[in-house]
Amino acid sequence: MDFIHTLFYFIVAIGVLVAFHEFGHFWVARRAGVKVLRFSIGFGKVLWSHQKNAESTEYVLSAIPLGGYVKMVDEREGEVKAEDLPYAFNRQSLLARTAIVAAGPIFNLLLAVSLFWAVLVIGETGIKPILGQIEQGTLAAKAGFAEGEQILSVNGKLTPTWSEAIGTLISSAIDGEQDIQVQVKTFDDQQSTKVLNITEADTESPEVLYQRLGFKPWSPKLKAVIGKVLPDSAALAAGLKPGDLIVSADGIAINEWTQWVEYVKSHADIQIKTIIERDGVQLPVNVTPSGVKTDKKTEGKIGASVQVPEGLVESMSVEYALSPLAALPVAFTTTYDYSVATVKMMSKMLIGKASVENLSGPISIAQYAGQSASLGLVHFLKFMALVSVSLGVLNLLPIPVLDGGHLLFFAFEAIKGKPVSEKIQIFFQQVGMALLMSLMVLAMFMDVEKLFQ
Repeated sequence: MDFIHTLFYFIVAIGVLVAFHEFGHFWVARRAGVKVLRFSIGFGKVLWSHQKNAESTEYVLSAIPLGGYVKMVDEREGEVKAEDLPYAFNRQSLLARTAIVAAGPIFNLLLAVSLFWAVLVIGETGIKPILGQIEQGTLAAKAGFAEGEQILSVNGKLTPTWSEAIGTLISSAIDGEQDIQVQVKTFDDQQSTKVLNITEADTESPEVLYQRLGFKPWSPKLKAVIGKVLPDSAALAAGLKPGDLIVSADGIAINEWTQWVEYVKSHADIQIKTIIERDGVQLPVNVTPSGVKTDKKTEGKIGASVQVPEGLVESMSVEYALSPLAALPVAFTTTYDYSVATVKMMSKMLIGKASVENLSGPISIAQYAGQSASLGLVHFLKFMALVSVSLGVLNLLPIPVLDGGHLLFFAFEAIKGKPVSEKIQIFFQQVGMALLMSLMVLAMFMDVEKLFQ
């Protein structure tokens, strides 16, 4: 069921993004007077097609949903009937051809704006960006951040939720900003501004940057009371029930839930002699945590969650939404920021200053699609917006075969006053195809490696 869920939302996301991209080419081509023979979503075997008559556009859905194409009348791709020559792509003005090619990635960026706008208007509920314990030696510790401080803004941008705060910090750092201004307030509303100093080495990847920042969300100290017991878990096998208070483990007093969690983690497949309190009576219980591999090490898990006091979640939550008008400039700014961050990350990977682990292939994208959909509509829309930005930026890169490569040829044509010869175009398209295939193979390799890890 998880596989079907992931596959379904992956197909939905890619289908929408590809459809918008190809619709951009299609819509502008039609406006420019170019005859479009086929509008296809997907490649390979045709699953569905519709054509009003022999002279109209054929609309196609194909079996492999990893792309699409718009086939236009073009003398370079075969013989063209005399009556169709005025509507051939290659006979249009340089400006018209440039607009048609650029429309695909531009439509992806406009889709990202629309999705970010929808997220802002719908609104989302997140946790307040209150800092937990700051580890020594981290960037946060060096900047003087303290536990309990709430992040209000990053470089002047309001950050009402934890995800907004961390996302803005990371994108600002990748964007090349070395001194990031972070406004915070304490529990007694005392405000101050801290400066995070980010070096180039810190931005090798978002994951590395997050670790070096040293920010963790604040969590209140909770009693070690069992809230929920999962079926087929070590907790259930040991006889633990909701409401049980963990008093001690192997003779060590347990004062809070995090202490119990850390003890369980360090005792994978090792029996823990536990004392619990149930209905005012202390009882001995033997719990053997199941060993679970995480990040190349094995940790103990018992399959139980903490009992959260009533009202605590509400006090830590914040709802963030904007009016339709106020959300519009924010959506454009967000799309621009992510576009710039994407270009800079690609540049760093190209010159070896960022890890290729930042690449995501279809497997990773599918996993993210399924995970974001599980979290709700807003998270799924944000996921699609981010992928739409990546798709738009990637297609604008000056690599032959991609839209950016065609735009590069058009730029040379504008300078020279005549088109680049077909022989040169074919040669560079072959080079571009080899580069693109190498990139895809590398991304797939990284995906498979992550699965095995």
